[in-house]
Amino acid sequence: MERCFSFTKGLAFVSLLAIPTAAKSQESVELTAGADIVSSYIWRGQDLGNAAFQPTVGIGYKGLSLSAWGSYGLVDSNDTKEFDLTLSYSADAFSAGITDYFCIASGAAYSSLDYFQYEAHKTAHVFEAFVGYDFKVASLTWYTNFAGADGLNKSGKRAYSSYVEAKVPFTVNDVEADIAVGAVPFATDFYADANGFAVTNITLTARKKIEITPSFSLPLFVALTANPSASKCYLTAGLTF
Repeated sequence: MERCFSFTKGLAFVSLLAIPTAAKSQESVELTAGADIVSSYIWRGQDLGNAAFQPTVGIGYKGLSLSAWGSYGLVDSNDTKEFDLTLSYSADAFSAGITDYFCIASGAAYSSLDYFQYEAHKTAHVFEAFVGYDFKVASLTWYTNFAGADGLNKSGKRAYSSYVEAKVPFTVNDVEADIAVGAVPFATDFYADANGFAVTNITLTARKKIEITPSFSLPLFVALTANPSASKCYLTAGLTF
């Protein structure tokens, strides 16, 4: 099952964040804003669409943060659209939170969906909880859908679809990089019809600032992603502002 809502394939869904990393608690209110432009939208080893603009805004105070993130296709006005809200808390190396995903697949009519429809079996929202820990040399995060348009297991019941990911950061010369390995532990059609334990994501990401002038540079990132479960491989690039 695809992450986004689709009239032709039924309700399915979502997830936003990459592994959350631990951060020191803010002593004052902090407001952040940014955006990415990506060559294609790859999420946990799944292809969710073409080139996209992905803005984000957030507010945080003493480890507690609320953020909004979106994805809007640049190739076609009918391409994938997504709007996610995340409430999270971090303290030292520990982090936890809840995300509300609202995602509409390419070709679906956005105007026909009610954002404020939360009734079971009718909502296009997916609610996911996550908990993670940063061991410095590596981080580990577990995600589980607990409400909304979740996938189904082999018995046709709510799967409480889960995903676990480990990430190892490293630096080579002046290039910052990390390797992420993610897997679906239980059967669910939420993640590309995973019939049980399945490794869905192996991604190498490298980041480097490309100097345009002495005072201006573009932060470029390139990601090589393999999905062994679906026998797929992707090479993507993006800019962060």
